[in-house]
Amino acid sequence: MASIVKVLLFAAVVFCTSGLSAQTITSTKLKDGENKEVDLKTYADNGKITVLCFWATWCAPCKTELKAIAEDFYADWQDLYDVELIAISIDDQRNVERAKSYVAGEDWPFEVLYDRNSDTKRSLGWQTVPFTIVLDKNGEVAYKHTGYNAGDEYALEEELARIAED
Repeated sequence: MASIVKVLLFAAVVFCTSGLSAQTITSTKLKDGENKEVDLKTYADNGKITVLCFWATWCAPCKTELKAIAEDFYADWQDLYDVELIAISIDDQRNVERAKSYVAGEDWPFEVLYDRNSDTKRSLGWQTVPFTIVLDKNGEVAYKHTGYNAGDEYALEEELARIAED
């Protein structure tokens, strides 16, 4: 009986501490608006807090979120927290031109990349958009959020402030 308790206790410790290791961004190739290849790892290694917002043209909440951030938050976040935001479209190869056209009409103040084959989506293991990841200055994943409701930008800003203090 004591050996079963020891095994269960050991398993519990392993299970509880297995998620404590920091997740980092691996080298993943994306395309920019001019069809040039960009390695996502570059942004993880830039020494800044980096917000990765995954979106798609067919996702109304995604577009609402990015518009709100662009119009009301991003400039302040850059000044207050030295943040860089990268919007990453998950529109597939057939719809990437639609995404580029949409981005051109929005004139967002942040960089937009295209994950045409969902390589980044697969490597990070998430399922739906909008999906946001915040990387700390060391390039480690410090925050993740799925979905969007009006006002989520304020919660994101609280996380940015927390991460900037660390």
